[in-house]
Amino acid sequence: DQSTIHAAILVLPGGAYGMLAPHEGEPVARWLNTLGIDAFVLRYRLGPRYHYPIELQDAERAMRLIRAHAASWNTDPRRIGIIGFSAGGHLAALVATDTATPMASTDSIDRESAHPDLAVLAYAVISMDSAVTHVGSRDNLLGPAPSRALVDLTSNERRVTNATPPTFLFATVDDNVVPIENTLRFIE
Repeated sequence: DQSTIHAAILVLPGGAYGMLAPHEGEPVARWLNTLGIDAFVLRYRLGPRYHYPIELQDAERAMRLIRAHAASWNTDPRRIGIIGFSAGGHLAALVATDTATPMASTDSIDRESAHPDLAVLAYAVISMDSAVTHVGSRDNLLGPAPSRALVDLTSNERRVTNATPPTFLFATVDDNVVPIENTLRFIE
Protein backbone atom coordinates (compact mmCIF):
# COMPACT_ATOMS: atom_id res chain seq x y z
CA ASP A 1 0.00 0.00 0.00
CA GLN A 2 1.69 3.19 -1.23
CA SER A 3 -0.32 5.46 1.09
CA THR A 4 0.78 3.76 4.31
CA ILE A 5 4.07 4.35 6.08
CA HIS A 6 5.52 0.98 7.12
CA ALA A 7 8.05 -0.26 9.60
CA ALA A 8 11.02 -2.03 8.00
CA ILE A 9 13.36 -4.84 9.01
CA LEU A 10 16.74 -5.81 7.62
CA VAL A 11 16.99 -9.63 7.51
CA LEU A 12 20.40 -11.25 8.03
CA PRO A 13 20.47 -14.98 7.25
CA GLY A 14 22.86 -17.23 9.11
CA GLY A 15 25.30 -19.72 7.68
CA ALA A 16 28.41 -19.54 9.87
CA TYR A 17 29.68 -16.48 7.97
CA GLY A 18 30.54 -18.93 5.20
CA MET A 19 27.19 -19.13 3.36
CA LEU A 20 23.73 -17.58 3.57
CA ALA A 21 21.02 -20.02 4.67
CA PRO A 22 18.21 -19.66 2.11
CA HIS A 23 15.44 -20.50 4.62
CA GLU A 24 16.51 -17.58 6.84
CA GLY A 25 16.31 -14.95 4.10
CA GLU A 26 13.55 -14.55 1.56
CA PRO A 27 10.93 -16.71 3.36
CA VAL A 28 11.38 -14.56 6.49
CA ALA A 29 11.06 -11.37 4.42
CA ARG A 30 7.90 -12.63 2.73
CA TRP A 31 6.38 -13.51 6.11
CA LEU A 32 7.21 -10.03 7.43
CA ASN A 33 5.53 -8.57 4.34
CA THR A 34 2.28 -10.37 5.30
CA LEU A 35 2.42 -8.41 8.57
CA GLY A 36 2.73 -5.09 6.70
CA ILE A 37 6.46 -4.76 7.37
CA ASP A 38 8.89 -3.86 4.60
CA ALA A 39 11.72 -6.39 4.65
CA PHE A 40 15.14 -6.35 3.05
CA VAL A 41 17.41 -9.41 2.88
CA LEU A 42 21.12 -8.62 2.99
CA ARG A 43 23.52 -10.79 1.07
CA TYR A 44 26.60 -9.73 3.01
CA ARG A 45 30.15 -10.70 2.11
CA LEU A 46 31.39 -13.92 3.66
CA GLY A 47 34.47 -15.65 5.02
CA PRO A 48 36.86 -17.10 4.63
CA ARG A 49 37.54 -14.54 1.88
CA TYR A 50 36.26 -11.56 3.88
CA HIS A 51 36.75 -10.96 7.59
CA TYR A 52 35.54 -8.51 10.21
CA PRO A 53 34.78 -5.60 9.85
CA ILE A 54 33.61 -6.12 6.23
CA GLU A 55 30.38 -7.88 7.27
CA LEU A 56 29.57 -5.14 9.80
CA GLN A 57 30.22 -2.50 7.15
CA ASP A 58 27.85 -4.29 4.75
CA ALA A 59 25.08 -4.48 7.35
CA GLU A 60 25.49 -0.89 8.49
CA ARG A 61 25.48 0.33 4.90
CA ALA A 62 22.21 -1.55 4.33
CA MET A 63 20.65 0.05 7.44
CA ARG A 64 21.78 3.48 6.22
CA LEU A 65 20.43 2.77 2.73
CA ILE A 66 16.99 1.86 4.09
CA ARG A 67 16.92 4.99 6.27
CA ALA A 68 18.14 7.22 3.39
CA HIS A 69 15.35 5.99 1.12
CA ALA A 70 12.65 5.87 3.80
CA ALA A 71 10.56 8.69 2.36
CA SER A 72 10.50 7.33 -1.19
CA TRP A 73 9.89 3.76 0.03
CA ASN A 74 7.08 4.80 2.46
CA THR A 75 9.15 3.55 5.37
CA ASP A 76 9.12 5.16 8.79
CA PRO A 77 12.78 6.10 9.43
CA ARG A 78 12.16 5.77 13.20
CA ARG A 79 10.87 2.18 12.87
CA ILE A 80 13.69 0.30 11.19
CA GLY A 81 14.75 -2.92 12.85
CA ILE A 82 17.12 -5.78 12.25
CA ILE A 83 16.67 -9.55 12.57
CA GLY A 84 19.43 -12.11 12.34
CA PHE A 85 19.66 -15.87 12.62
CA SER A 86 22.67 -17.76 14.04
CA ALA A 87 25.76 -16.03 12.55
CA GLY A 88 23.38 -13.47 11.05
CA GLY A 89 22.19 -12.95 14.63
CA HIS A 90 25.78 -12.21 15.60
CA LEU A 91 25.98 -9.65 12.81
CA ALA A 92 22.62 -8.14 13.84
CA ALA A 93 23.91 -7.87 17.41
CA LEU A 94 27.10 -6.17 16.18
CA VAL A 95 24.97 -3.57 14.40
CA ALA A 96 22.62 -3.15 17.38
CA THR A 97 25.48 -2.67 19.82
CA ASP A 98 27.62 -0.43 17.62
CA THR A 99 27.68 3.09 18.99
CA ALA A 100 29.31 4.67 15.94
CA THR A 101 27.74 7.93 14.84
CA PRO A 102 26.85 8.61 11.20
CA MET A 103 29.88 9.35 9.08
CA ALA A 104 30.94 12.81 7.98
CA SER A 105 30.80 12.07 4.29
CA THR A 106 29.89 13.51 0.94
CA ASP A 107 27.76 10.37 0.45
CA SER A 108 24.27 11.17 1.76
CA ILE A 109 23.66 7.51 2.63
CA ASP A 110 26.75 7.40 4.88
CA ARG A 111 25.43 10.40 6.80
CA GLU A 112 22.40 8.36 7.95
CA SER A 113 22.34 6.41 11.21
CA ALA A 114 22.93 2.66 10.99
CA HIS A 115 21.51 2.11 14.48
CA PRO A 116 18.39 -0.08 14.44
CA ASP A 117 15.31 0.89 16.41
CA LEU A 118 14.85 -2.73 17.52
CA ALA A 119 16.66 -6.04 17.13
CA VAL A 120 15.57 -9.66 16.97
CA LEU A 121 18.30 -12.22 17.59
CA ALA A 122 17.32 -15.77 16.66
CA TYR A 123 19.52 -18.53 18.09
CA ALA A 124 22.32 -16.05 17.62
CA VAL A 125 26.02 -16.56 17.94
CA ILE A 126 26.65 -13.80 20.49
CA SER A 127 30.15 -14.45 21.75
CA MET A 128 33.43 -15.16 20.01
CA ASP A 129 34.74 -16.61 23.31
CA SER A 130 35.96 -20.14 22.52
CA ALA A 131 34.08 -21.49 25.55
CA VAL A 132 30.67 -20.87 23.96
CA THR A 133 31.04 -19.68 20.37
CA HIS A 134 30.24 -21.51 17.17
CA VAL A 135 33.81 -22.15 16.02
CA GLY A 136 33.02 -22.16 12.29
CA SER A 137 31.38 -18.74 12.56
CA ARG A 138 34.32 -17.36 14.51
CA ASP A 139 36.89 -18.78 12.08
CA ASN A 140 35.04 -17.42 9.03
CA LEU A 141 34.55 -13.98 10.60
CA LEU A 142 37.87 -13.50 12.38
CA GLY A 143 40.23 -15.98 10.73
CA PRO A 144 41.80 -19.07 12.30
CA ALA A 145 43.89 -17.34 15.01
CA PRO A 146 42.21 -14.09 16.12
CA SER A 147 43.84 -11.93 18.75
CA ARG A 148 42.28 -11.72 22.21
CA ALA A 149 41.49 -8.05 21.51
CA LEU A 150 39.56 -8.96 18.33
CA VAL A 151 37.66 -11.74 20.13
CA ASP A 152 36.69 -9.26 22.85
CA LEU A 153 35.74 -6.57 20.34
CA THR A 154 33.36 -8.91 18.49
CA SER A 155 31.85 -10.60 21.55
CA ASN A 156 28.48 -8.89 21.73
CA GLU A 157 27.88 -9.57 25.41
CA ARG A 158 30.69 -7.04 26.03
CA ARG A 159 29.06 -4.43 23.78
CA VAL A 160 25.59 -4.04 25.34
CA THR A 161 24.94 -0.54 26.66
CA ASN A 162 21.97 1.69 27.43
CA ALA A 163 22.07 2.64 23.73
CA THR A 164 21.36 -0.94 22.62
CA PRO A 165 17.84 -0.94 21.17
CA PRO A 166 15.03 -3.09 22.58
CA THR A 167 16.01 -6.64 21.67
CA PHE A 168 13.96 -9.82 21.44
CA LEU A 169 16.04 -12.99 21.73
CA PHE A 170 15.03 -16.59 21.22
CA ALA A 171 16.94 -19.84 21.32
CA THR A 172 16.50 -23.40 22.56
CA VAL A 173 18.39 -25.22 25.28
CA ASP A 174 18.92 -28.26 23.04
CA ASP A 175 20.52 -26.36 20.13
CA ASN A 176 23.57 -28.49 19.28
CA VAL A 177 25.06 -25.83 16.95
CA VAL A 178 24.87 -22.55 18.87
CA PRO A 179 24.94 -23.11 22.65
CA ILE A 180 22.20 -21.38 24.66
CA GLU A 181 24.96 -19.69 26.68
CA ASN A 182 25.29 -17.23 23.80
CA THR A 183 21.76 -15.91 24.32
CA LEU A 184 22.13 -15.99 28.11
CA ARG A 185 25.33 -13.92 27.95
CA PHE A 186 23.60 -11.21 25.91
CA ILE A 187 20.70 -11.14 28.38
CA GLU A 188 23.07 -10.83 31.33
